[in-house]
Amino acid sequence: MANLIAGNWKMNKTAKEAAEFVRELKPLIKDSTEEVALCVPFTCLESVGREMGDSGIKLGAQDMFWLDKGAYTGEISAEMLLDLGVEYVIIGHSERRKLFGDTDETVNNKLKAAIRHGLKPILCVGESLETRQAGITREFIKGQIRGAFEDLKEEEVAEITIAYEPIWAIGTGLTATPEQAGETTGIIKRFTETLYNKSVADKVRVLYGGSMNASNAEALLQQKTISGGLIGGASLKPVDFAAIVNHGKN
Repeated sequence: MANLIAGNWKMNKTAKEAAEFVRELKPLIKDSTEEVALCVPFTCLESVGREMGDSGIKLGAQDMFWLDKGAYTGEISAEMLLDLGVEYVIIGHSERRKLFGDTDETVNNKLKAAIRHGLKPILCVGESLETRQAGITREFIKGQIRGAFEDLKEEEVAEITIAYEPIWAIGTGLTATPEQAGETTGIIKRFTETLYNKSVADKVRVLYGGSMNASNAEALLQQKTISGGLIGGASLKPVDFAAIVNHGKN
């Protein structure tokens, strides 16, 4: 299974800027064997999807609601995303949890809705600096996964990608060492196997998300339990993002 390198643009770029980005990116990664996705603002989905064409780049969204329709001002449903050609959707990003009230329960609801409609979720988990310093990272991560996977069947979990994003390394310029990242992604893999079985755990890709960039991508991706990256700031410039996608190549 190829690594997944997914860009998370957060609240950046207009539709025009987004289309220009894709035009610049396509020739830079045309020889890559990695799976590449761009998770862009809702307002950019149409222009990015159109510009992607047959490039093989996958279209992703940054969040979704768990119900199909109704009086939920400002929300976006799975059907709306599918209508625009979206394949991946980020669920439970730390910024959604901290700033906008996502809980393990709402993350679980969103996962169920995404899977029901055939979207591929990228589930985000990760600890704060305080949690790591207290020595309870393992228990905290397990709790997030247990809550997110509540009532999910084996075949449903097998469709999920998990992104380990240490909150203390998001947008701070700090990065977990390859050994730290490998240790925690290993915990995620083993705990998924404990909850289900090895066959399911083997199908769940675990990404690293926390200031991955061109200079550290290769070392991080050499960890056996890391199968790609969820890229924030370094995904906003085509050359920077392409350097991660093409990691290890001269």
